[in-house]
Parts: sequence; C-alpha cells; structure tokens
Amino acid sequence: MKRFYAAVPKGLEYLLVDELNQLGAEEVHEGLAVVHFQADLATAYRICLWSRLASRVVMVISDFEITDADDMYHKVKEIHWPSLFSSLRGFMVDFHGTNREVRNSQFGALKIKDAVVDCFSEDSGQRPGITKTDPDIKIDCVLKGGRLSVGLNFSGAPLHQRGYRLDHGQAPLRENLAAAMLIRSGWTKHQDQALVDPFCGSGTLLIEAALMAADKAPGLLREHWGFYAWKGHDDALWDELSNEAQVRGDRGARSCKTRFIGSDLDSRVVGIAKQNAARAGVDKLIKLSQQDALKARPEVKEPGFIVTNPPYGERLGNLSGMIGLYSDLGRALRGHWGDWKLSLLCSDDMLFNALRMRSDKEYKLFNSNLEVKLANYQIRARQEQESNEPAQPRGGEEFGNRLKKNLKQRTKWLKGEEIDSFRLYDADLPDYNVAVDRYQDWVVVQEYAPPKTVDEAKAKSRLVDIMWQIPQVLDVHPDKIVLKTRQRQKGKSQYQKQKSRSIDLNVMEYGACFKVNLTEYLDTGLFLDHRLARRHIQQHSKGKDFLNLFAYTGSASVHAALGGARSTTTVDMSKTYLAWAEENFELNRIKGRQHQFVQADCLAWLERCNQKYDFIFIDPPTFSNSKRMATTFDIQRDHLRLMTDLKRLLRPGGTILFSNNKRNFKMDLDGLAELGLAAQNISDKTMSPDFARNKHIHNAWLVKHA
Repeated sequence: MKRFYAAVPKGLEYLLVDELNQLGAEEVHEGLAVVHFQADLATAYRICLWSRLASRVVMVISDFEITDADDMYHKVKEIHWPSLFSSLRGFMVDFHGTNREVRNSQFGALKIKDAVVDCFSEDSGQRPGITKTDPDIKIDCVLKGGRLSVGLNFSGAPLHQRGYRLDHGQAPLRENLAAAMLIRSGWTKHQDQALVDPFCGSGTLLIEAALMAADKAPGLLREHWGFYAWKGHDDALWDELSNEAQVRGDRGARSCKTRFIGSDLDSRVVGIAKQNAARAGVDKLIKLSQQDALKARPEVKEPGFIVTNPPYGERLGNLSGMIGLYSDLGRALRGHWGDWKLSLLCSDDMLFNALRMRSDKEYKLFNSNLEVKLANYQIRARQEQESNEPAQPRGGEEFGNRLKKNLKQRTKWLKGEEIDSFRLYDADLPDYNVAVDRYQDWVVVQEYAPPKTVDEAKAKSRLVDIMWQIPQVLDVHPDKIVLKTRQRQKGKSQYQKQKSRSIDLNVMEYGACFKVNLTEYLDTGLFLDHRLARRHIQQHSKGKDFLNLFAYTGSASVHAALGGARSTTTVDMSKTYLAWAEENFELNRIKGRQHQFVQADCLAWLERCNQKYDFIFIDPPTFSNSKRMATTFDIQRDHLRLMTDLKRLLRPGGTILFSNNKRNFKMDLDGLAELGLAAQNISDKTMSPDFARNKHIHNAWLVKHA
C-alpha cells in the first residue's frame, strides 16, 4: 500500500471521499480541497482512470518536519531520487505553501530543484533536465507550518482535462465540476431519466453525463500520465486495467438508453459540442441543436432532469440583462416543464431570485476561483398563457407606477431645460431603496445600502423587481441599464461596487459638455444635484479669477470658463480626476495658460497659497482621513478653519460658493462674523426639481466679506 492524496476543488471533498471508497481506496479522509488515502498500485491506476472529481493524484514519497530552508534542502536530498526516475527525464517542481523560514513558494521550489539535482550528481554524475513545460516528472511539495510533504504527481496534467475537449465556448465549465453538478442534482441515482441542458455551450455537462451512463472511464482519452516516467510503473498492469475500462465503455455505450438533449443559442458552440461528443465517443447518445433556451420544450413524455450552467457574471456582461433572462427562464420553466427537476449553477443570488422559484437544496461550489452556488428545484407547473411578451412579475408594480408618474413630471420639466441627464427616482418608496438616473438613452441604478432591519434576501428580491420594471416603464433595452449594487463582503460586511465594462458618454448641461463614465467609478463624474450651482457659477464668473477646490472632474471650472472667467484654477488631490477635468476643458474647446490644473491636498495648498481670487467654489468632503492628507478633516468641526484660509485668498467684493452634503450641517454664523464674513443660505435656489424630494442631498451658501 502506498500513500496518496487527491486535490479537488473546494466543496467537492466529501463527494471525492465517496468516489475513492467506491474505487477501492483505503484509509480515506478529507482535508481542505484535498483527500488523503492509501491504495495499492492497481487501485491507484484505477483512480486515475475513473475519478470524475479529482484534479490531480499525488503519490507521497516522504514527509518530515523542517527547521529552515537549508534543513529542507538536506532532507529532500536524502531521498534517493535516482530510484524514482531517470536522469534522462526532465522534471519540474510544484511548491505550495510558505512559512516563516520559507516565505516564497518560488524560493521553496528552487531549493527542492537544487536538492534533487545534487542528489543525482552525487549518485551518478548525471544531472536531469529542468523544464517548465511538459515535464516527464512533476515533484509536488506542500509546506504547512513546519511540515513538508514531498510526492510525485502520479496523474500528470490536471485530471479534468479528459482529452475530448479541444475547443470550447466562453467561460467553459470544468469537467470535474460538471460531474459534481450531476451528482448533486440527484440524476446519477436516476440515470435512466432524460437529461436536458438548454445552455449546453461546448457540451461538457451532457458529455460527462453520457460517460457516466455508458460506464466510460473519463481518463481513457488521455495520452500522457505522470506515472509513465516513474520507475515503479507497471506497464502490463496499466494495459490490463485500460483494456478492461475500454471493454466496459464499449458495452455500456451500446446498451445505454438514456436521452441526452442539449441546445444553445450560439450555433458555433453547438458545433464545438458535437465535435467534443464525437471525440468522447458519446455523440450517438446526445442530441444537440441550436435553439433559444426560452423556447425549448420537453421532447420526452416522462419528466426528467434539467441540469444547466446559464450565463452569469461577465459571460453575459450586463446584470440587468441577466435579470431579464433569468426572469423569462423561470416563467418558461414553470409554464412548460412542470414536474421536471432543475439544477442550476450561478454566482449571483439576485439571478436566483429572478427565477421566482424556491429551491429545495443549495450547494456552495467553486468554478475555478469563482464561488458559485448550485440550486436544486422541483418545478411546479403553473398554467400560463403563452405569449411573445414577457410576463409581469408579481412584485414591483408600486415602483413601476411611481416611476411612470415621475417620468411624466420630468418630461414636462425638461422642455424648458438645457440638460440631457437627470434623476428620475430617489428612494421615493421605502421598500425600493435606489436612485435612478437617466443619462441620454442610458439608465444608471444605484442601490442604497439597505437598513439592518431589512432582510438581505428581501432586498435582493426587490432589486430584481426594480430591474424588471425599468425596461418596461422607460422603454430602454436592458443592455443600456447600469446597476451599481453594493454586496456584503464576508467578515467585514462591507459593500463594494460591481465591476463592469467601461461606458463613456458626453452629456450636455446649459451649454457645457461633460464626459461621464457610467460604470467604472462609484460616481459618474458629474454630480447632477449641483447643476444649478454650476449654472450660477457660469452666470457670475465673467471677468473674474475663479478657484475650484476639491474640484473632482472640473465641471464647475468649465462653467466658469464658459461664463467668461478671466482665469480658472482647478485643484484636486486625484491625478485621475484632474486628467478628466482637462478632458472636459478640451471637450468644450477651452484653451490657454490662464486655466491651471493643480494636483494637491486642497487643505495644505490653501495654507500656502498667496494668490487672490474673485470667485471661489468649494465642495469639500464631509469627512476625510486620506493617507495623503496630513490630518483628518470633518466639515462640521473644521469649516471655520477652512473659511479663515479662504478669506485670505478672497478679494474685496469677492464671493465664496460653499457647498457640502453633510446632513443637518450647521453654519457657524457667529464664528463667521468674528472672521469678518457673512453667509447666505442658497440651498433651495440650487436644488433642481428632480432632487426636490431629498432636501438634504446638499446645502449651499454664498459667503462674502461682511
């Protein structure tokens, strides 16, 4: 008996334990993403041939405690490597793990290589070759704490590479994950029942299922194995086991009566699936066709299993489009696939919610490094009249009605405005806690963090309702809806914006043109609620030296320049935003040395600046503890200190337009009077009708010498 371990994707450890026990392994026990076992040579060969779940199989040569890198080198060198493989063979080292003494896996691999080569040199004077591509031998080392395990990669290339898939579609499903899906779905216990995959892609799920039903060993098509270069390899025993597997597979393929049906909207990947099935020897068992999954209908009388991996994540691109797809899919399944069992793999809970179905069982799995979930459903039939139009969901009508009302009001208001970007909805209804902004023919939906009293699953369900209603009410294609949603992160429960492709637009505002980016940043580059403040700046800047502090993308500076300012100075700490501000100037054909852009900490810059200005616009953050700032900044606590510096820069008769978005901010009027300044609250005059509901979105003050 020899010691082995099999690497396996996280979440599949217990399934692999069962599989290894069935294949004859002994002393089987699981770890994290690994299963340890003992086996004789025949059983080890059989596991390599027949395992549908393992990623690789490693034969353990030795394991021992190490004190440091030199100790590791000497103990590995003591292994008699020439008895394991020939010096004529090329090898490489896979090193996993670090500790205080071995802090880098590449360094660890280098020490192992040196030990192996030196062992050969001292034994025979011949050195084996070291290669990074297609080695004959892979030495697998795992360091945990102070213990090192050294083994030979028995299986060679990753076991999920069966050999039948030479080409694939976008974001292919790994074969061992497909096998796990089939086991978790329950189909493997009912292999006589039909199996359908309406998003078949390159056919991996159906091919793996057909191999199971036909009793075909998944490793038969592989041309190379790691043990081929091992001196203990028994060629006759391997041939015997391979021939036995071949006979079983041929017999099983002839007797298999299970129906396997797959389709995909992309005819190209359907062609690839057919080629893959032919190479796997199961093409006669699988029916493949080009078809829209929403139009697929059962081809067998008795209900069976639907096991599928629909598009999700970056495979489809836009989350709003995916929500529509999953909503329509749920409707189609309920309408035409009653009494069938469904197993669906996806990475986003909102898409599961969009199905409008309650799962019976859920499993956490990993598709490469992406955490995904497999949900099992018993489809319950619901009589629905077939229609080409998507059915309205049960929820969201209240939100839809409010959106219609707001759209009607905004349409009337916009006739007298020179803008093409505005807010349509701002958490008008407590249950639908989002902001909806229109940028020309695009819609940006930003989810506010739900209060702790709202169940997270319910919040996601309501967001699905929102994303369904918007295309219907606004007559906008789902691909032109951008959703910025904050997802809870494990541990710290923080929120983060969703990654997406870059979408840039040039929008108009009172004669000015601005670049906005709808996807890559938390904000788009243009604060819509400040548009009236910017118009005020344009109307009152002629012939003045204008200063814009905490300038962001410089939109206020653009308005000042278009209004005839003698000069503009735009200051921000971000190099990215300053470059964006310069782009905005170029868009508006504003040139000249009188327009300066300064990258600096605004507070520190203020303290050392000695220039004078006629008009200063400042919109500081409510609070900042940026590493690039010398101290923390709190707008309520520090606004008088800020005004002291601003007064020094303000010419007689000049104006400061001071704005911030701190809720319930209180201007210290007495303190201002002591500084010789007077302030007028103009918040109402800078509030556009599309922000009228949110009285606290910002406050604005005109500050002048008393």
